Amino acid sequence: MKAKLFFLSFVLVLSLPTSAFGQIDYKKLHFDALVADTHNDVVQRILNGEDISVRTYHGHSDLPRFREGGVDVEMFSIWVPPERSSRSYYDQSNEQIDSIVSLVQRNSWQVGMARSVDDIEKLFAEGKFVAMLGLEGGHHIEDDLKKLKHLYSRGVRYMTLTWNNSSGWASSAHDESDPSVKLKQRGLTEFGTQVVKKMNELGMMVDLSHVGEQTFWDVLKVTTKPVIASHSSAWALCHHWRNLKDDQLKAIAKNGGVVFINFAPWFIDSTFEAKDNALKERNKARVDSLRVAKGSHDFLRGVAVAEFLKDEYLSIRPPLSLLIDHFDYVATLIGVDHVGIGSDFDGISVAPLDMDDVTFLPSITRELLKRGYSRLDITKILGGNFMRVFRANSN
Repeated sequence: MKAKLFFLSFVLVLSLPTSAFGQIDYKKLHFDALVADTHNDVVQRILNGEDISVRTYHGHSDLPRFREGGVDVEMFSIWVPPERSSRSYYDQSNEQIDSIVSLVQRNSWQVGMARSVDDIEKLFAEGKFVAMLGLEGGHHIEDDLKKLKHLYSRGVRYMTLTWNNSSGWASSAHDESDPSVKLKQRGLTEFGTQVVKKMNELGMMVDLSHVGEQTFWDVLKVTTKPVIASHSSAWALCHHWRNLKDDQLKAIAKNGGVVFINFAPWFIDSTFEAKDNALKERNKARVDSLRVAKGSHDFLRGVAVAEFLKDEYLSIRPPLSLLIDHFDYVATLIGVDHVGIGSDFDGISVAPLDMDDVTFLPSITRELLKRGYSRLDITKILGGNFMRVFRANSN
């Protein structure tokens, strides 16, 4: 009985009708499947005073658009900038969690919060949008396993061990790849090993997006549960320090984990960064004025610049085919059971063409069908693989 509801959803998907021309109806396939996205940063917009329970007409997501895009499960990123402030990272994390709890409570007729596979299956069967929580960066727990345990009790079901900054117990991909950064230690410390073991014990997924290569390999020596990369892409196609190399992808598959593909143009198109820099230089006066207006908040500045230069970005945004190439590459290299969606929507200022916001997610299903993926394989990529790895981590 444990996975009965989800199994029934697979049965429905696999019996979908085809069109008069013998082609699968991609929209029906998409909306009948359970669709899960493991990384979305819209909490940052909520903190800025936006109400995402109504259509917002900017950014990438809100409740109406989640529904229009067929998103059933969204893992909201809890992220506090690592800059020093008078308020603790941990306290700010709890406030961000409060914002999602409030969103769920105010919209309980259409939204529920899930802490378990059973919760997801129940809410999915009821036709409700499922909110979940992921913690982005180990600095939030402030070197305290009790705080990690408390955040788990509040619903956090994965922790990205580092953000771009290294914690005192794990080194990040940014810091390991930047020769100007002088790290005291690469990889996990003894306390970092304790963190991974505690996450395994609790049932909190270990997320290896953002971590350095040494941290990556140290974790795989310690973990007893399948890991995830909640929002990463393939280094072989785009040599960005945030992406995963082939040996890392193969190791995740061997571990039973899943790589959730990031939509950021910088991570999928090796030519994008140079084009982006040139575009901003050509529009330097306008960009600088927006930076001044938005103050020191990097996220808000980036969003403002992207929206202001929307027409200019049309000429350099990568085609959707490059994003699908990353799904295809990972699935071909390590198997279709080990790839999923980790959009990073609202954490990226620019998205690929034909992927303007969450309402465009059915385009992924359409393009995977064009590349010859079966119905079953597509349902795995859309959400089945997430359910499997989440179940494998649950206690």
